[in-house]
Amino acid sequence: MELVAALHDSGFGAWARGSAFAYPLANLLHLAGLVLLVGGIGLLDLRLAGAFRALPVAVLSRVLTPMALAGLVLMLPSGLVMFAADAKALAASGVFRWKLVLIAVGLANAVAFRLLWGRRLSSWDLAAPPAARAMALGSLATWVVVGALGRLIAYS
Repeated sequence: MELVAALHDSGFGAWARGSAFAYPLANLLHLAGLVLLVGGIGLLDLRLAGAFRALPVAVLSRVLTPMALAGLVLMLPSGLVMFAADAKALAASGVFRWKLVLIAVGLANAVAFRLLWGRRLSSWDLAAPPAARAMALGSLATWVVVGALGRLIAYS
């Protein structure tokens, strides 16, 4: 908690709280990142689960995975700005902590999926294996809940 308090009380935290543009811009970039992440990985997850069967899995993965990664890249610095603005309250928020746990789960699932299945995507145009479909649906659910928790932080 000392590190959280130091961030909150730092010049960076004061800037994030006090600037007329810092927090609103960070919020917009964070939302854009969420759209890219869930839009990209969500569509790929749906395809792996069996939707959009006319679209080749490997091609979708090559197009949508970088889009999802770009979303993550946008969300990291923008999330840090928003966290710094209210670090003490956020660190004490159960909703925020659950969001962080689920982000870790979602990232671990993505890494595990790529390690287990990444080289086999091109052979799944008819259907992905049941375990891969389960991981894809778990991914989709995880990222949607992460987004929902992010929105709920303001109400907790």
